[in-house]
Amino acid sequence: MKDYVVKATAYNNQVRAYAVRTTESVGEAQRRHKTLPTASAALGRSMTASVILGAMLKGEEKITVKIDGGGPIGTILVDANTKGEVRGYVTNPQTHFELNELGQLDVKRAVGTDGMLTVSKDIGLQQPFVGYVPLVSGELVEDFTSYIVNSEQVASSVGMDVLVNPDHTIQAAGGFIIQLMPSTDEETVHALEERLKGMTPISSMVEQGLMPEQILEQLLGTGNVKFLEKIAVHFQCQCSRERISNAIFSLGSEEIQDMIQSDGQADAHCHLCNEHYHFTKEDLIELLEAAN
Repeated sequence: MKDYVVKATAYNNQVRAYAVRTTESVGEAQRRHKTLPTASAALGRSMTASVILGAMLKGEEKITVKIDGGGPIGTILVDANTKGEVRGYVTNPQTHFELNELGQLDVKRAVGTDGMLTVSKDIGLQQPFVGYVPLVSGELVEDFTSYIVNSEQVASSVGMDVLVNPDHTIQAAGGFIIQLMPSTDEETVHALEERLKGMTPISSMVEQGLMPEQILEQLLGTGNVKFLEKIAVHFQCQCSRERISNAIFSLGSEEIQDMIQSDGQADAHCHLCNEHYHFTKEDLIELLEAAN
């Protein structure tokens, strides 16, 4: 079953809503980075929220989310765009702890609370638009809620979770963001508040395998939701051997000649997807000849 995000409105366009399934995408990140369960939950929640934030953008716009709470996991970095492409990593993927007092993965302990959540939006201008908020919980759900409410100035409800199998693979991942439009009347606000109070926890909905449309119908009520768009979601990195070759080529013949003489090879590593690229002496000679 493939990942995807849905965009919707509800209550006669007074509410904007998004829901996403990210099981395969988070699973690919776990496989590439070999994250242990607590790190997988932190990275997966960040990727899930970032996919939805990316879906809010237009055209070729994209976002980068950076979370640094001073915890042992280090920095969490995620890229996402309007096409449903997402990639990300954590500094210390082997971070893991015993379950917390609620019997859940201790994301707060891994992430920490002494730091910031930063969202950088590339909207095609010379400089990206950057918004940031202090971390309020380290659990990330509340932190993304704080970012949207404070930086976007939109009343929002956020939910996301990642379930990890005993063998460290990803069982399920997904989430939602619901936002009130400025024109939302009090009756709708009250009805929505009551529904959210009694909602099934997002972790249960994800575990049950509910699809994004079903998640929104549970949250907002069947018949209240109008689905607008569905976008496929997948782990996708922009790195490639060709891009690395072009980067080496751009260094010029002197630098390439030095690589050949000093090391006889070159290696490159992409942190975001954990892909390694190796260039032999013969590869470098070809690049040198092209540069000359």
